[in-house]
Parts: sequence; structure tokens; C-alpha cells
Amino acid sequence: MAIEAWYMDESNEDPRLPHHRNPKEYASLDTLSEIGVLYWKLNAKDYENDPELKKIREERGYNYMVLIRIQCTIQDLLDLCPEKVENYEQKLKNFYTEHIHADEEIRYCLEGSGYFDVRDKADRWVRIWIKEGDLIILPAGIYHRFTLDTTNYVKASIIHILMRLFKGEPVWTPFNRPQENHPARKEYIQSLTEKVGTPVAAH
Repeated sequence: MAIEAWYMDESNEDPRLPHHRNPKEYASLDTLSEIGVLYWKLNAKDYENDPELKKIREERGYNYMVLIRIQCTIQDLLDLCPEKVENYEQKLKNFYTEHIHADEEIRYCLEGSGYFDVRDKADRWVRIWIKEGDLIILPAGIYHRFTLDTTNYVKASIIHILMRLFKGEPVWTPFNRPQENHPARKEYIQSLTEKVGTPVAAH
């Protein structure tokens, strides 16, 4: 099954709600490809031995991998829940603040689910619902943000695990909007104008 994506409404309600328009307006894989967002469906149960993931990493030069755990139990790396994290709500707001990165942002959902929101060519929000096995690549310079979905409040034992892939050493720096003069943003806008690149189909 292909990834689900749709245009968002303008509501200020909880960002972890779906925020569909009325009527619903879905965004296709072609729509995502046009703004540089790439997608694969992989086997999250065996990511350590997945030949498709290995192929993607080799072809795109991703030589560094970090696991992020967003959950409500004490585990390694990053725990995001009210019981375990100081300033929990502020951290969620930080993730949801519109920003760009100077490099590609690669996210692979191993368990759970959440939303990546990206801006299209007309500056409208497109919400991408990532679930287990979804790998997305956001181009450098695209405005985007992240939030958990409503499963965050249903069961504290639900685990949201993302894999972050990098070229070279990991870079975590977000640059909050506005960033129109940032080199990565300028290159991204130019790539849209010139229609550089070939869309990659879902796997």
C-alpha cells in the first residue's frame, strides 16, 4: 500500500489530528515527487538485513545511521513523553516549528506512526502520514515539520521509532522559517523552477 498524503486544512486544532480538508483532497506520489519528496516501502521487521535498504544507502551515499525512539518508557537515545522528558510540550512544539535543513532529511519509520508536513509549490501544507516500513526523503531546503499522530495518547506503550540516515557525519541543525536566503533554500527553489531530477516511484 502506498503512503497516504493529503492537503491540510487551516485549523489550529491539535496538530496530532489528521487535519483533512472538507472535502478531503489527497496528494499523489507524483505530487510529492514534483516537490522533491521521495518514497519507498520497505521491510521494517528486518531493517538490519534488508537488501533494498542497503541498496538505497549505497546508491545515495548514506553511510551513517541513527535510531530515534519516541516513546513513553526509558530506552536509549530519545524518549518523548510527559513522564520522561522535561518540557515535553515545548519539545513537540520545536519539532512542529516550520524549518529547513541544509541537507536531505531521510526518515525511516520502523514502528508506530506520525506526520511529516511539507510545503508544496503554492506554499500549501501537504501532510504525509508515515507508518511502519515507510521511508521518505525530504530534499534540502524544503519547508517542513513533524508531529506524532493521535496514537501518542492512546497507549503509552506504543513505540514510535524512526531511523535517520545521513551522508557523512550526522547534521541535526534546523533553520526556522524564514530562510529564503539560505543556500539550501535557494538551490531547492531553483531545482523546482528548472524541474531538475527524475521522480522516483514507490517501491
